Amino acid sequence: MNNGDFQIATFGGGCFWCTEAVFLELKGVKKVVSGYSGGNVPGYPTYREICSGLTGHAEVIQVTFDANIISFKDILIIFMNTHDPTTLNRQGADKGTQYRSVIYYHDNAQKEIAELVVKELATFYENPIVTEISPLSTFYKAEDYHQNYYNNNQTEGYCSFVITPKLVKFRKTHSEKLKK
Repeated sequence: MNNGDFQIATFGGGCFWCTEAVFLELKGVKKVVSGYSGGNVPGYPTYREICSGLTGHAEVIQVTFDANIISFKDILIIFMNTHDPTTLNRQGADKGTQYRSVIYYHDNAQKEIAELVVKELATFYENPIVTEISPLSTFYKAEDYHQNYYNNNQTEGYCSFVITPKLVKFRKTHSEKLKK
């Protein structure tokens, strides 16, 4: 989706706390919202319902970014490099369809770029990429306590043991793309 120079990307790569923390640090990113998408039950889903694995929703983030500073392709490359796109319905110890690797495209241009990025990166992985590429239907914003979770809860166990090491690796690998 394009709104002037700002675009929106929606994807999931495991726990949204992890992906949100990464993308909040990127130059050109205006906003990151944690939420849910891809489900098949009526009504506004809750975190508890999502965690059951019965709604079909994935934990996702919606990233608003300035395309003059960072491209959709670069956003996707960073997304693919900051989670394991070769594990079906799993990221680390997090298991279930809600943790699947998925890119929800907003238009045909995003679909084409997503397909290209997955194809280009496939040669760098030992196992096949299982990232789903699907049209965005509805995005549901997660409860307020999930927003900016890492920055508000850095001393919590999951943040210390899972997210902090991921951020350290991300910062080394993509230092030129970080906000100052």
